[in-house]
Amino acid sequence: MSVAVGIALFLTIWWVVLFAVLPFGVTSQHETGNVVHGTDPAAPVAPRLVAKAIWTTLISAIIFLAVLAVVHSAGWAA
Repeated sequence: MSVAVGIALFLTIWWVVLFAVLPFGVTSQHETGNVVHGTDPAAPVAPRLVAKAIWTTLISAIIFLAVLAVVHSAGWAA
């Protein structure tokens, strides 16, 4: 697997995992009862995006390493 393909694969995995991780632990303004005037009641109170980006990177790295191991063990790597 070339470096460019590896980077493209990792970024694809990263974005897919990000969209899977985003809804975890989100509490809406409506659920807390503290709706800020002018915002959507379904808007998150504290989205914790930095923590989710870190978790996304860790999970993506594990998935990428598993895919890399399969590619190399199957002999598909050039």
